[in-house]
Amino acid sequence: MSKKIAIKTKNAPSAIGPYSQAIKIGNLVITSGQIPFTAGGELVSGDIKDQTRQSLTNIKKVLEEAGLSMDKIVKCTLFIQDMNEMAAINEVYQEFFTEPYPARSAVEVARLPKDVKIEIEAIASAE
Repeated sequence: MSKKIAIKTKNAPSAIGPYSQAIKIGNLVITSGQIPFTAGGELVSGDIKDQTRQSLTNIKKVLEEAGLSMDKIVKCTLFIQDMNEMAAINEVYQEFFTEPYPARSAVEVARLPKDVKIEIEAIASAE
């Protein structure tokens, strides 16, 4: 059985609770949800495009620490405050991904940590 390895980088926001930025197990890297804060702990802005871009940038930085790139992502889950902002989210999402796009789920939620508009988590494969 594969050993669970915590992934930690200073290039993305630190975990603010008892969890890891990501876990590597076997060929998979599973990120925790990334919210739109800089590595220094500042919210980027209230704009959904800026928030989406920062959340995806944080995922990119965590994956880079694990030796992977965004093209290794096989699944993303988006937690969104307002599903009406999906077109703007998709516009930014396409800056980070090309076909074949990762599988994806998008869920509208009542509230997110720090009252942000979006949180994104990912699963990447080293294969």
